[in-house]
Amino acid sequence: MSNPVNPVNPVNLVVLDMAGTTVADGGLVERAFERAAERLGVEPGSADHAAKLQYVRDTMGESKISVFRHLFGTEDLARQANTAFEEAYAELLDDGLVTPLPGAREAVEELRAAGRTVVLTTGFARVTQDAILDVLGWRSLADLTLCPADAGGRGRPYPDMVLAAFLRTGAVADVRDVAVAGDTAYDMLSGSRAGAGTVAGVLTGAHGREALTGHGATHVLGSVAELPALLARLESTAAPEESGT
Repeated sequence: MSNPVNPVNPVNLVVLDMAGTTVADGGLVERAFERAAERLGVEPGSADHAAKLQYVRDTMGESKISVFRHLFGTEDLARQANTAFEEAYAELLDDGLVTPLPGAREAVEELRAAGRTVVLTTGFARVTQDAILDVLGWRSLADLTLCPADAGGRGRPYPDMVLAAFLRTGAVADVRDVAVAGDTAYDMLSGSRAGAGTVAGVLTGAHGREALTGHGATHVLGSVAELPALLARLESTAAPEESGT
């Protein structure tokens, strides 16, 4: 169910996913998982390995610790897996596979130039998010960056990071004046559950149009580069006609 844009106020808070939406990681999530799983005794090439890897693919966008809780059963093993994953991802960052998606940096700069507050979110732990930001030179690109731990520990598909962005920035008075953009069904669920007025799916990552619209997308874009124009168009359409005096 979509949440209509508030016709009075502009969309002054934009919450953007990172991997698959603003950042291309060249398959690093899968490669880091494979290294982490092997460290926990999952034999490469086994049926167990294949099943676990498929689950990782199917749940792209979800908080990684939640994924590992499902895969490994106990909190202790999940935390071991998560630590191994973060270490493997950090090791692989040096391979140069993490790059900005075309137009992503420019889109963030355009959004902020228009007076909108931009928050970058991720399902990774803070240490990995910061490593990605450092590799890209994006430390000061957005107004705020959030990981699941910054929102009480629950990542997507829960609405917590979107609501944390809403509360921490104070950029808007109404959650309907928030726009969320992401490449996965979990991003769409997170945005719609938070009550965001605009929940935009992008086709540069894990999930296709059907999955995005089926999980709450109000709009589907080719890439995040199209988001500034979409928000400007929505505000223009929603603006009340001026009356004469």
